[in-house]
Amino acid sequence: MENRFRKAESWKMFNRIARRYDAANRLLSAGQDVIWRRKCAREVPGDRPLTVLDLATGTADVLKTLLRRRRNIRVAVGLDPAKEMLAIARRKLAGNGSLLNGDAQCIALRDHSVDIVCMAFGIRNVANVEKALREMLRVLVAGGKLLILEFSLPQNSAIRKIYLCYFRHVLPVIGGLIAGDHGAYSYLNRTVEEFPAGEAFCARLQLAGFTRIKAHSLTFGIATLYSAETRP
Repeated sequence: MENRFRKAESWKMFNRIARRYDAANRLLSAGQDVIWRRKCAREVPGDRPLTVLDLATGTADVLKTLLRRRRNIRVAVGLDPAKEMLAIARRKLAGNGSLLNGDAQCIALRDHSVDIVCMAFGIRNVANVEKALREMLRVLVAGGKLLILEFSLPQNSAIRKIYLCYFRHVLPVIGGLIAGDHGAYSYLNRTVEEFPAGEAFCARLQLAGFTRIKAHSLTFGIATLYSAETRP
């Protein structure tokens, strides 16, 4: 219950670090986050007009990438509980797309109104993952696609050992110096290590009702791109 409470309040932490969030991401991932978002964009179909919903949109890096790389996006909506993150997102998008203050566990959109749902580095911060997945399923059209990008841990034991050393001891210090909030990046490391990644998360997607589920390992396994679909 304590962990669930911390996640329910995580938007306050993101409000605190909003101004330096993008700079911290670029540095701490050595620019890999840009590559990961491009891989996510390539999973979005380009053959028909689409309505896209980006959950935990943050500063809208995913939406910005999608709008730049997929000209067939007719409607783009970003949703996030952190208002300071959304303020930066509005400046980035410059009127392209709509931004809503809200939670992935209660999406203020009609049933079957969205072709693509994306979520990058946000699912591990959700207090009730099953509820959020049910909401994603609800708003997606028949045959709609879900794309979730999330941190994971390398399977190779040597790489995992090196990565955990960096993740536990170096990243919180550097992230704290850049963003001015050491606790935020200690929280990051805890939530990633606790998150049931890979096959365990694929099983959750299946239980929620998704089909055609795949997990694509990225950059030695430090991130994973999950794709799934709703039934036609």
